[in-house]
Amino acid sequence: MKKLNIISIAMVMFAFNVCVPPETSSDQNSAAMKAELLKKQEERCPQLMSSATEQYNNNNWQVAVNRYKQANKYNCSEWQPAYFDNLYQYFAIAYEQMGKFDSSEAVCLDGLNIRPKDKALRIRLAYSYNRQQKFDQEIIEYERLVDMDPEDMAFMTKLAKLYKDNERYDDQIDILEKILSNDENNIEASSELGAAYKNSGRDPLDIYRKRYDDNPENLSFGFQLAEALIEVSEYEESIPVLEKIISIDPSNKQFFKKLAEAKSATDDLGGAATAYVALFKIDPRDSRIAIEISKLYIDDSNFRQALKWAEKAIDLDKKSGEAYAQKGDVYFNGWDNFREMSAIRVDDKIVARLAYNYWSIAENKGYTGPSKIAWLKENESDLLFGKSDWFMVDKDVRRKGSISTSLSEYDWITESLKEKEEG
Repeated sequence: MKKLNIISIAMVMFAFNVCVPPETSSDQNSAAMKAELLKKQEERCPQLMSSATEQYNNNNWQVAVNRYKQANKYNCSEWQPAYFDNLYQYFAIAYEQMGKFDSSEAVCLDGLNIRPKDKALRIRLAYSYNRQQKFDQEIIEYERLVDMDPEDMAFMTKLAKLYKDNERYDDQIDILEKILSNDENNIEASSELGAAYKNSGRDPLDIYRKRYDDNPENLSFGFQLAEALIEVSEYEESIPVLEKIISIDPSNKQFFKKLAEAKSATDDLGGAATAYVALFKIDPRDSRIAIEISKLYIDDSNFRQALKWAEKAIDLDKKSGEAYAQKGDVYFNGWDNFREMSAIRVDDKIVARLAYNYWSIAENKGYTGPSKIAWLKENESDLLFGKSDWFMVDKDVRRKGSISTSLSEYDWITESLKEKEEG
């Protein structure tokens, strides 16, 4: 009996082993799945990516999104790494165009899980945060970008602006100082740093003085100090600082403009004009600089030089109504300075007419700024040289058809008034 049971058990075990198929290994399953996915990728990815690109270029955003979704389902960027930028960047942008910034965020995060150091995709993610008003997250992304590429000034500049916009002034100061440590002559960063100090409640002047005293060759620190001094009307103190940095870099236009501003504020109008003349040598095609020089010489009652620079402005830009108006200003201010109050002389009338004529030219060229042309017109018979005055002049002058000033106070005027121009 025992022998029979043993035989029965053996037969059952044999039958079980024969009927049950052998197990397939997990490696075999994985290889089969990969092979199947690869086959689908080869079939579908080129088609899907081509279609997505076409729909994107045609601004069919929803269809493009659908294609990118399918391409993502087949891991097309894994099959062909060259697809990565196209898939994730333009996938995210397509969502942006539809106003779905949360979806754009999700796509960017998905891509960054694969390539965490992709700067372009991180910038895209920061933008999606901005549009969702997730400003803290936006700042974090730019902090990461700065950490990834600490030499990129654009990232630091953007981060400084984000700190400013979000009133994180201490953080803004830190990043601006990093910018200046890499680019000490960055004028924009210097100006922003001064504003950041003020916004943070600190008095920047003492800090600026110390920084400049410790680094007297640093142009950015010097200009920053000069700007801060001018802002609080400490013009006298700013002038030697500006003259020092100009001696180091005599090609910087902003330095000369600030020096002219400081000199003008201390009533050193000649010095201000000299600063602008030096600036003109740097940029000799800028008619605006010539006009500014002319204005300064008017304020300094140096009408000869004022006229010279007004004429230079006209030579540089004959289409500029402002340049012709400036010449009218010179003549009018000279006339107003030298005219006889008790009795208008012939020379006074000639100069007044010249001023009137140039303001008229300016208006014809589109100038709409201030002038005394209307007032002169109202008082034309008393103030302007006109037809009736020609009958009073010498016959030789009438025959020549032009008349010039002869009084010593008007010896800076070399231009004649022609009969056809007298109104």
